[in-house]
Amino acid sequence: MGIADDSTRGNRRAAKDTEAAVGDDDWLRQVAQAACHDAGGVSEELLGDYLRMLAEAAISGRRPARSELAAVRLLGRRAAETGVSAGHGVNLYLSAARRVWDELPAVVRIRNSAAVRAAAEAVLQVVEDAVAAFAEGHGEAGRELVRREESLRRELIDDLLRGDAHLGELVERAEPFGLDLTRAHQVALARPERRLPVIDAAISSLERVVLDRFGDRDVLVATKDGLVVVIALADDDPQSGTDRRATRAGLGTLIHAELSRLRRGSPWRVAVGRAHPGAYGIARSYEEAREGLTTAARLSLETPIVEAKDLLIYRVLFRDQPAIVDLVHSTLNPLRHARGGARPLLDTLEAYFDCGGVATAAAVQLHLSVRAVTYRLARVRALTGFDATDPQHRFTLHAAVLGAKLLGWPEHDLPPPTVGS
Repeated sequence: MGIADDSTRGNRRAAKDTEAAVGDDDWLRQVAQAACHDAGGVSEELLGDYLRMLAEAAISGRRPARSELAAVRLLGRRAAETGVSAGHGVNLYLSAARRVWDELPAVVRIRNSAAVRAAAEAVLQVVEDAVAAFAEGHGEAGRELVRREESLRRELIDDLLRGDAHLGELVERAEPFGLDLTRAHQVALARPERRLPVIDAAISSLERVVLDRFGDRDVLVATKDGLVVVIALADDDPQSGTDRRATRAGLGTLIHAELSRLRRGSPWRVAVGRAHPGAYGIARSYEEAREGLTTAARLSLETPIVEAKDLLIYRVLFRDQPAIVDLVHSTLNPLRHARGGARPLLDTLEAYFDCGGVATAAAVQLHLSVRAVTYRLARVRALTGFDATDPQHRFTLHAAVLGAKLLGWPEHDLPPPTVGS
């Protein structure tokens, strides 16, 4: 009986000694510093009360309360918000658990095997619960940051493409995304032949390729109004000496080649605006690319890649629509009276101009005899009074033919003439 009393008193004394040791913050502070060093120098604040939870679990087997795990979850969120990766956070918690067990007072480890096993199980349970809570909080905050960044990114792109935001604010908002708005950028747009239910899926592979070619600065890839949008730096880098002329020339080709690999959406039409400097230069390039897509569709161009610089004459023609309507009406409207209507004669004129005014080449393109081509050209001269073979008349006829394609004439009626035009 006396031996049993002595054993009980010894266990109680040992427990008090252990509790006193755990209550000493010095060794826990040393453990925290060492664990933070192991995890790459992250802040000790991310441990919170985790070390004390481990020590108490080893002594008494107490499992963490919900409030304690909620606090750990908040620490995981703070880690994500301050840029600490989930991997570094988990390493911190695992290193802390190992060091706490190694540094526990010897009295904990001289208990009988069953007590030591119970203490180890309690510690492992705390580690499992705490790491899970930390990772959950980190993941929640990470997803919120991604959604917030994506929202800011979309708002920035919308404002850049509209070109009506305050310049100072625009420059400040663009900086975190790596855009230097003092330099020249260009915009490329890609439109699928068939509208995709979820076009965002089409940009994932494209974004990797574009970033690989241009780097992660001065490049944005997004979607807008069913189109894939690429904003890319277009001038030379004075610091690195990088010449972007070859890259700029291949932007449309790069985008079209990558999008054409997709199973859905093909064939794609890509339009590339010209490079313009400054924040509002992006909006200007975007409008050129949009006009390029529209013009290519109106003209039924076969080329899948359209450069805005190649369509300047069409922009000039269509910018003054009343004038081009008047030109088409006064020059080509008499062709409606030809046998078969105006379309065959318009096709002949278009082929003739495309072939540089060579009737033989136009005949091959139209699958007609040379005699048929010259007959049609003669009919045009007789009906309109303009001779396609006469250099003085050729420009007027060519401009009228281009205007007719832009207006969709003769399949669609011309807009009513402006009063006084």
